[in-house]
Amino acid sequence: MKRIVAACLVGVLIWAYVVSGFSRTAVAQSLPKQAVVETSAGTFVIDLVPDAAPNQTAYFMKSASDGAYDGTIFHRVIKYGMVQGGDPLTKDPSKRALYGTGGLNVVKAEARAPRMTRGSVAAVTIPGKPDSAGAQFFIVLADQPALDNQYTVFGHVADGIEVLQQISETPVDDKGLATERIAITRVTIRDTPAEPFVTETPQELATYRAVLDTSAGPIAIELFADKAPNTVRQFMRLAAAGVYNGMAFHRVAPGFVIQTGALSSRAAPLTEKQQKLVHNLPPEFNDTKHVKGIVSMARAEAADSAQTSFFICTAPSTALDGQYTAFGRVVDGMPAVDAIEASPRNGETPTTRVDLKTVRIEKK
Repeated sequence: MKRIVAACLVGVLIWAYVVSGFSRTAVAQSLPKQAVVETSAGTFVIDLVPDAAPNQTAYFMKSASDGAYDGTIFHRVIKYGMVQGGDPLTKDPSKRALYGTGGLNVVKAEARAPRMTRGSVAAVTIPGKPDSAGAQFFIVLADQPALDNQYTVFGHVADGIEVLQQISETPVDDKGLATERIAITRVTIRDTPAEPFVTETPQELATYRAVLDTSAGPIAIELFADKAPNTVRQFMRLAAAGVYNGMAFHRVAPGFVIQTGALSSRAAPLTEKQQKLVHNLPPEFNDTKHVKGIVSMARAEAADSAQTSFFICTAPSTALDGQYTAFGRVVDGMPAVDAIEASPRNGETPTTRVDLKTVRIEKK
């Protein structure tokens, strides 16, 4: 794999013409920047690192803003190893024989990354010509120690590595060129958005509520940020990241609870970014009584085993008091709760899927 990834860049040796050197120094940014790369296979996001490679980052951002990447393709791929794109010549299928030779010799050499790790975005250069970087870039999908200290890294994939893995599955010909056109449709440069619900105080968290969009109707939940601040914060972060999208109510126990949030009920697997948010939660048992409408975190035997699953009480249950983290209360949508409770089932398993489409966090 390592030898192949290095070899995939040799195609740039047939570079046909020279572009004047690019030596512009990147202007310091007031906020961190991201590149949102929309492709015919999906979207991925790159965290740009101008401190490490100011000129390459500036050139990439300018090229993106000028629309230079629109219509280019990922012309070289190695399954689960690497994808390469950005060559302006790839906009024209008739120039296939020259793919890999365009858009180079523009950016002067900059610091080389000591490590080439999964998700690193690096500038393509002509072997033996350190000043030959330009529009082309490649992204490694696994750690590539054989490439350490060889290339300038100007970004790291922040989200959408799964899209890149899919692109890497594109068939190739005997020269290693992709036989199907996976195109970049647009690259947008934006300020890196702040991670939601990380720095807010419990008082600020309390100004929000959660709305569950279910196949039985919406259910609005008041969140107890004063009684279970860490649980509320984590629930809101999971919701904002889309972790709850496409789940189901997997358990219905009439006169007791309806339960959802199990990862196994999700229609699609979590993205890598979403997976990083999932972890065990320390309990925040409190004095809330588990009466109808109370929302609590589900868990296994261990007190700190709650992760994503939660339940809504459909009747009082004193056995739950002080044993589960109550973090909210239904304030609107009890008819939907009642409808879910009345769902046909086999034991406690609904026989017809009851969807939790999304969990939306909104200001009260």
